[in-house]
Amino acid sequence: MTASEILSLTAVQLGKKIKEGEVTSPEAVKAVLGQIKAMEPELNSYVTIDEEGALKQAEEIQKRIESGELTGPLAGVPAAVKDNICMEGLKTTCSSKILSDFVPTYNAKAVENLKQAGAVIIGKTNMDEFAMGSTTETSAFGVTRNPWNPEHVPGGSSGGSCAAVAAAECFFALGSDTGGSIRQPASFCGVTGLKPTYGTISRYGLIAYGSSLDQIGPVAKDVTDCAAILEVLASHDGMDSTSVQREDYKFTRYLTGEVKGLKVGIPADYMGEGLEPEVKEAVLKAAKVLEEKGAVVETFDLGMVEYAIPAYYVIASAEASSNLSRFDGVKYGYRAKEYTGLHGMYKKSRSEGFGPEVKRRIMLGSFVLSSGYYDAYYLKALKTKALIKKAFDEAFSKYDVILGPAAPTTAPRLGESLSDPLKMYLGDIYTISVNLAGLPGLSVPFGTDEKGLPIGVQLIADCFQEKNILRAGFAVEQSRTYEMPSLAAKAMKEKEEK
Repeated sequence: MTASEILSLTAVQLGKKIKEGEVTSPEAVKAVLGQIKAMEPELNSYVTIDEEGALKQAEEIQKRIESGELTGPLAGVPAAVKDNICMEGLKTTCSSKILSDFVPTYNAKAVENLKQAGAVIIGKTNMDEFAMGSTTETSAFGVTRNPWNPEHVPGGSSGGSCAAVAAAECFFALGSDTGGSIRQPASFCGVTGLKPTYGTISRYGLIAYGSSLDQIGPVAKDVTDCAAILEVLASHDGMDSTSVQREDYKFTRYLTGEVKGLKVGIPADYMGEGLEPEVKEAVLKAAKVLEEKGAVVETFDLGMVEYAIPAYYVIASAEASSNLSRFDGVKYGYRAKEYTGLHGMYKKSRSEGFGPEVKRRIMLGSFVLSSGYYDAYYLKALKTKALIKKAFDEAFSKYDVILGPAAPTTAPRLGESLSDPLKMYLGDIYTISVNLAGLPGLSVPFGTDEKGLPIGVQLIADCFQEKNILRAGFAVEQSRTYEMPSLAAKAMKEKEEK
């Protein structure tokens, strides 16, 4: 098989071809590394590329596949990991100066599960610093660009992971989702992103931003890949106190395309002011696809939507100010060169090591947790969170799936959101409620706008009901074919011609 033929496959298709002997894992890794060399100067999807380590892993895994030891669907498949998920012996920076030289001594549980399944990890992807941002522009290692149009952002904070998958720089990637950080960039980059129910995938080894909201999840070309990756990642872990023991870990069996009788609700609150007409049209078209396949689609009032953003930013910032207090220049990470006294070291190390967006959120979090304002802001936000969960509980007593946009617009131009942080925060309006309520959410690509930028639709289900969004997402996906950005396809073609 040629490199472009290999790179055109999904993760599950590649795993099958490796097992059948049509292609080897080292060949797949070489194809990916070639694509990275061609695309990275323009995109900057990766912070660290472990070329030598990946080729070594691939050769070892190939032997284990041939001996019949590894039989899973992801064995030999090249993958990438977001740079806030720890990997033993490989730099994990959270795209921050404060952790620029941090090398973990252990693997995150999610990485461990991938390694056991035989996936080959190529490197660590770029992200918004400490996962704080929606554009992957706050990284200390430079911005990541959207493979569909490098003048536009890839979304965030898992923008590096989503851009890498879209540009065929890996077959799938791990991201983390605190308020939409997998689903929104997946929508902007034209790939599929899944945020599972809170507690389904262990957070052990994920460097915390908002501990009650963070969840690791897969980014891939299609729903089948996401379901197969979720089967590998999902497990109970004693090292994570929020990890849940689930009864059912077989997610791929729900990919039947059958949605007859499935009740789908579209919140009227999601379809009003601020939503781009082309995004609205895509959601309604996706609803029509489900209706034609036998699903029952209705519009309803969800309520509480306008309170989600203030509640989220109060809770997330409060948790961030607590979680990030460990980065003080004492045990690991960056330490200022010149300072006087212990407090001087803390101040200088943190002010030099953190970027402006992270400082903004730490200050906001410290403010809402301070004695005079705790009741007025933090406590009120927690009560609002409970009311948002109640609104979803009522919705899920009537519907199996909620359908809506993943983001109000397609990918904005670079620099547009960063100059107006409030506008950037409002861009998360359709995704953050899912994290506040601990629900699973799936973003599926569904067409492009007039500028040729991808549009994603979002499917939300009740806790532990991933099967419903996978069923619906698979059915929606069947009405379209996966599109690769022309930039990535062109790079593959040029390499072939050489």
